[in-house]
Amino acid sequence: MTDDTKSIVQSVAKAFAALRAFDSSSPELTVSEVAARAELDRFTSFRLIRTLVSLGYLASVPGSRRFRLTLKCLELGYLALSSQDLRAHAAPLLRECVPAIADAGSLAVLEGPDVVYLERVQTQSFRPDLDHRPGRRIRAYAAAIGQVQLAYLPQKQQIAILESVERVKFSERTLTDLGELLARLKEIRVQGFAVSDAENAYGLRNVAAPVIDAAGTPIAGISFTIEATQASLDEFVAVARPEALRVARELATAVRLSGGGITATSQRTSAPPA
Repeated sequence: MTDDTKSIVQSVAKAFAALRAFDSSSPELTVSEVAARAELDRFTSFRLIRTLVSLGYLASVPGSRRFRLTLKCLELGYLALSSQDLRAHAAPLLRECVPAIADAGSLAVLEGPDVVYLERVQTQSFRPDLDHRPGRRIRAYAAAIGQVQLAYLPQKQQIAILESVERVKFSERTLTDLGELLARLKEIRVQGFAVSDAENAYGLRNVAAPVIDAAGTPIAGISFTIEATQASLDEFVAVARPEALRVARELATAVRLSGGGITATSQRTSAPPA
């Protein structure tokens, strides 16, 4: 909701308030109960309910004065939203943040020891030597967007993934020691986000957040990247962390509300990890 209340159609807002009055604990409500839950007067609630019944979004419960939501409510955006994959939902969210807070924004999934990019938005001038187009792979242990997904896996699985490949240094700051990596993953799990400062590529700073499903499993990661000359690490984290968490939460909510309709699928590529 914006602060521009003059442009808000109050009747529409009240109609949605009436619909949101119903939940799993109270699937059937009277006019008075809707009024109390939606913070509306009884006459307004009565008119809204009659309108929503006529449109097919509410139905009266036979033999009572109660009403319930109908399955038609599922049509409110569900078909359009659930028909798209996670990449399609992430793209506009990343575009909102690039170049506003970062030089590049990414969506990637964990696949074995690698993360595979599903979506990438970046400025035209950003590091032409780096190829992070959809389908490209990088080693998960050496990138914030990989570490933030590894952090939410059981430790046995973390170890199995980390030990499945040779861990080489991409810069002098890349962590390769198993113990140090496990400690880093534990820290990321506690704080809920990952930070990388020139660990995967010289001169780049990254902030990443996990997209977690209803079972607590990481299904993807979001990251924002800048060149180190743009801002100090602390300055960048202060700006990028809340945005990365916001985008990740919005995608996680979309997955949950779609009932499994929205999925994260990788585009396989034969290219070796960068």
